[in-house]
Amino acid sequence: MPSQTRIPCVIQRGGTSKGPYFLASDLPSDPGLRDRVLLAVMGSPDRRQIDGLGGADPLTSKVAVVGPAAAGGADIDYLFCQVKIDEPAVDVTPNCGNMLAGVAPFAIEHGLVKARDGATTVRVRMVNSGNLCDVRVLTPGGAVTYEGDARIDGAPGTSAPVMIDFLDTAGSACGSLLPTGNAVDTVDGIEVTCIDNGMPLVILKATDVGATGYETRDELNAAQDVKQRVEAIRLVIGEAMNLGDVTGKVVPKMCLVSPPVHGGAISVRCFIPHVCHASIGVLAAVSLATACVLPGSVAAEVAATPGGNPALFSVEHPSGEFSVELETGDRDGAVPRIERASLLRTTRRIMEGSVLIPASVWNGADVRGGSAALAAE
Repeated sequence: MPSQTRIPCVIQRGGTSKGPYFLASDLPSDPGLRDRVLLAVMGSPDRRQIDGLGGADPLTSKVAVVGPAAAGGADIDYLFCQVKIDEPAVDVTPNCGNMLAGVAPFAIEHGLVKARDGATTVRVRMVNSGNLCDVRVLTPGGAVTYEGDARIDGAPGTSAPVMIDFLDTAGSACGSLLPTGNAVDTVDGIEVTCIDNGMPLVILKATDVGATGYETRDELNAAQDVKQRVEAIRLVIGEAMNLGDVTGKVVPKMCLVSPPVHGGAISVRCFIPHVCHASIGVLAAVSLATACVLPGSVAAEVAATPGGNPALFSVEHPSGEFSVELETGDRDGAVPRIERASLLRTTRRIMEGSVLIPASVWNGADVRGGSAALAAE
């Protein structure tokens, strides 16, 4: 019997993240076994992930699982898996909009979606939350192209643009846009705004936890006192956000905000949740931009909110900026109704082949294909 099991996969950069992309039909249908396989694939638990594909960073310890849509209304299903680095755990609570950027090209190249000449729009169901989004990729001659002039901060060079429209993502993980029912809550004397428009966030002023909000990523990762105060707030407020005990979860993300300094709408340092993000996640940027138009929120207090509808929000982060276009409708009381959130990402297919894992973890059995391997739980 072979001592290792081969699993086809593609290594792909999606936005400012990177990881293996799998067809659901190539993974175990049982979610528990699937997670053990993914831990072996990435080399977790180990802070270096030396025995797997993981890059010893939360941004490179991510997995995308893609398959045919299990229900109507979508072309494909996409499950995001955040593989913990130094814990034997896989978190499927949040979505990931960066890895999402690679999902439509992956689906087209693997025959799940037929490409059109010029550009192809793929409707994706994000299994983690059940929300839908439209992803538009360039397909000249009916083939995906990765070459282009689009540039995003946090990723080198230029690539073909990937345009993403998020559809009705409010309450993706918490059940409502404002999971506590309030624009502002107070935890240990610090005002916070809890919001979920695709990614659960806790937003607080950087100065309230002893930071300026303009530190580098490395400076904040070394600021143990700041990190401890931020984590203490996260553990308390997680329950109130309908997320239960968040001790072992990667949500909510913690966002330290401050006034913009480079002409943008707001400056942010985002913890994911224990390491400062090199930039900001896609859906975190959407949720943060939404908070900027929420009267009374912590974000609105420091933001330079742009005019117009739709409005373009430039979110300043440690490695540049991230632009989100928000279109709002009539308000439900004081709460804005987000009609559409659009943004630009890029992606590149880096490697294709097979990853090897010990046969003692999985011998390749229990593969039934379809949507079973895409189950969030």
